[in-house]
Amino acid sequence: MSGHIAAIFRHPIKGFTPEALDHADLAPGEGFPHDRVWAVENGPSGFDPAAPAWTTKQKFTVLAAIPEVARVRTRLDEASGVMTAEAPGVGAWSGRLDAEADRDTFAEWLTDVLPSEEIRGPLKVMDARGGFRFTDHPLGQVSIVNLASVRDLSAKMGVDLDPLRFRGNLYVEGWPAWVENTWEGRELMVGWARAKVYKPIVRCAATEVDPATGVRDQEVVKALFDHYGHMLCGVYVHVTVAGRVAVGDAATAPQDRPETRP
Repeated sequence: MSGHIAAIFRHPIKGFTPEALDHADLAPGEGFPHDRVWAVENGPSGFDPAAPAWTTKQKFTVLAAIPEVARVRTRLDEASGVMTAEAPGVGAWSGRLDAEADRDTFAEWLTDVLPSEEIRGPLKVMDARGGFRFTDHPLGQVSIVNLASVRDLSAKMGVDLDPLRFRGNLYVEGWPAWVENTWEGRELMVGWARAKVYKPIVRCAATEVDPATGVRDQEVVKALFDHYGHMLCGVYVHVTVAGRVAVGDAATAPQDRPETRP
């Protein structure tokens, strides 16, 4: 059973704008390239860049806690290393987040953009380049979202959910809805890379925020539980054999799969 890669996204700053790509090079033991390599600390988090370790997302400026984060549009120019940020009603910011001074000015800019009542303490940009990723799960290296599952949930809810609510890296078309929930521990191919499914992704309140407006408008987590008895959508995978994945490439599901369950 094969599907295909319909879209590829990275999220350089945790919680902020998904950036569309036409391809990405995946490697074993590594996270998705340039994905979640920075996060904005919302008051002291305990994260130590010198000894990076997984920290709960609630310590950072993420959609689950601050829906208005979606109104900030960020973009990384990979060639120059320059990040730009824009938000309604304020001037744009640009700089290099690999430079401490620019991280400080971005935090100052963001302090003026986000609701003051949501800021628990000084905002500070955490830099985790060099292999660490600010993923929601400490072992969640690359995420895949099955678009058929999103459409099935949309139909159950009677709305048209934007798949970007689920903030995946790879979006696949052509797999039956919810079949991915049965694949834990099994291998698949995405483009020219081989990967093993680590686990389904448990969803949180971030999915309830419209990524275009920054408004919390749909009870997605409740709908998942009400309609399916779980809060899962998408899977984390670990790359086992390096390879490039591009939009349009095959996404070959595990063979002799067990019976599909929602």
